[in-house]
Amino acid sequence: MQLRENAYFWALLAVALWSTVATAFKIALDELSPIELVVYATTASAIALSITCMCQSKLAACQIELKKRPLYYLLTGLINPIGYYLVLFGAYSLLPGSQAQPINYTWAISLTLLSALFLGRKIRIIDALACLLGYAGVYLVATQGNITSFQFDSAWGVVLALISTFLWSAYWIIDARSDVDSIVSLTNSFVIATILLWAIIGPTLNVTELSITSVSAVAYVGLFEMGITFLFWSKAMRLATNTSIIANLIFLSPIVSLWLLHVIRNEVIHPSTIIGLSIIICALLIQRYPKKRSSK
Repeated sequence: MQLRENAYFWALLAVALWSTVATAFKIALDELSPIELVVYATTASAIALSITCMCQSKLAACQIELKKRPLYYLLTGLINPIGYYLVLFGAYSLLPGSQAQPINYTWAISLTLLSALFLGRKIRIIDALACLLGYAGVYLVATQGNITSFQFDSAWGVVLALISTFLWSAYWIIDARSDVDSIVSLTNSFVIATILLWAIIGPTLNVTELSITSVSAVAYVGLFEMGITFLFWSKAMRLATNTSIIANLIFLSPIVSLWLLHVIRNEVIHPSTIIGLSIIICALLIQRYPKKRSSK
């Protein structure tokens, strides 16, 4: 019982699960196209989220919200999961996981830019510096350290990875302006997306061709990347007496993720990837530090 009420337990559990998803993406994409993975993983996540809502007696709230704002959940469902994961899986299909994962990690920088554009929030000098530093890290990762060559494993893959960060940020900006329970909002978005995906893409799919490996990878991605891991993280933040310390644990995720890609997928982790990721993390920390000081 003490463990279940410990913020660090839930935060580290979420970080551990998020650290594995880049490897799961690559395993799933060995046998599935990005659109197939989106359909199957979204379905798995929608089922898991619906069961969670049922266990928390929130299904009625989901129905009420869906009837009240169907177009809103159609929009959020199109952005996340459909748009975001289709673009993200496209990036992972074109790039090594050790490149796609650090680039995708710059979503917090994208969030700053979109907040300024759509919410009118001022970009401070420290924010601009963090953005420049973060994207410098992205460039270093994408070029594998050959910064004068302007050559990438896949320029389109890099573009998709960057676009995914803006889609993710756009979803959370829209969701943050709603006062609806996050699990209710997330469940409705995924249920609507699942119905839409099966209506449009479903007739072209052959479920009987799925192997045990692909089914396992799809279930894992749907459960632990798209679905319940967010609930673990939210619980950690609710239980935390100091949320800034808990929030900083998320920086462990990309480091562990690279290690797993190397061990399980035998990906070569270039020194430039480590340096570039370190620069990205430094940029995110620079962006956070003044906010913590001002809150104090």
